[in-house]
Amino acid sequence: MAQGDKETTKQKGDKGEAEAAEYLRGIGYEIKAIRWKYERYDLDLIAENKTHIVFVEVKTRFSDVYGEPWEAVNKGKRKRICISADAYIQQFNVVLEPRFDIVSIIKMGERSTIQHIEEAFWPTA
Repeated sequence: MAQGDKETTKQKGDKGEAEAAEYLRGIGYEIKAIRWKYERYDLDLIAENKTHIVFVEVKTRFSDVYGEPWEAVNKGKRKRICISADAYIQQFNVVLEPRFDIVSIIKMGERSTIQHIEEAFWPTA
């Protein structure tokens, strides 16, 4: 990237999602979709393992100064993820048990710290 060029937030997010997908593949998950859209919402990653369909929210930060990336997945975001996940399950007749994970990435230069939080939250009514 030329000096003065800045990556957009979307570009940074896309790179984080790609890195999270690569990480999940490496531990045996099959990636079913990246940035799956439902109405005005989206799901960052949809993956499967032997027992679950896993809806993964990816949060990437370049510092932990403002807290851990996963802390940004607030109640409203969780609700939107659950609505989208339900639509995906209905559309594709998914029979696996759903699970909601967060992949939290902190990038420091070329190094990344990845934290995979399984069962990060449960759907609420």
